[in-house]
Amino acid sequence: MIVGLTGGIGSGKSTVALVFEKLGAAVYYSDERAKAAYFFEDVKPQIIKLLGNATYLSESSINKPYISEKIFSDEHLRQKLNAILHPAVENDFRQFAAKLSPNTLLIKESALLFEVGLEQNVNTIILVTAPIELRIKRVMKRDGLTEELVRKKIDAQWPEEEKRKRAHYIIENNEELLLVPQIISVFNALKAGR
Repeated sequence: MIVGLTGGIGSGKSTVALVFEKLGAAVYYSDERAKAAYFFEDVKPQIIKLLGNATYLSESSINKPYISEKIFSDEHLRQKLNAILHPAVENDFRQFAAKLSPNTLLIKESALLFEVGLEQNVNTIILVTAPIELRIKRVMKRDGLTEELVRKKIDAQWPEEEKRKRAHYIIENNEELLLVPQIISVFNALKAGR
């Protein structure tokens, strides 16, 4: 079973994914692998051609503020970047999944599950939600971005209301409800096949 785990930027989906991993699920971190894909042999030259050498700070580090500023100011450029990265990440995911036993609970964490049509490739969808102001504060602190740039990133993703309609499970990460009991409940339901 492949379970899609998604949520808007700053919702806490990576934290939720980590708890699923501790519970015994295999987790593929699409967002982390997308960052790694910038350095894939067949990808890096395409990205340099698209965004320029300033995309890379070193042989192992990308210039996230530079990339964000470029792609969140130009929808066409963002689509071109996604057309390079997403096929590379999907291929990487297939290789990851091929190494697992067939009865493994596989969680595919992806911020853009709906935006790039990946929901068709999963059996069940979990949505992690959080209030927008809390999400903005988390991302500004984590990535050192301005509020304006964080809001541009949020605006580039599907509205949470749309994601809620398509999700099978919703985990509220609002710093009021306890997070781990919600995750355990969903994990047990998935293992039981409900």
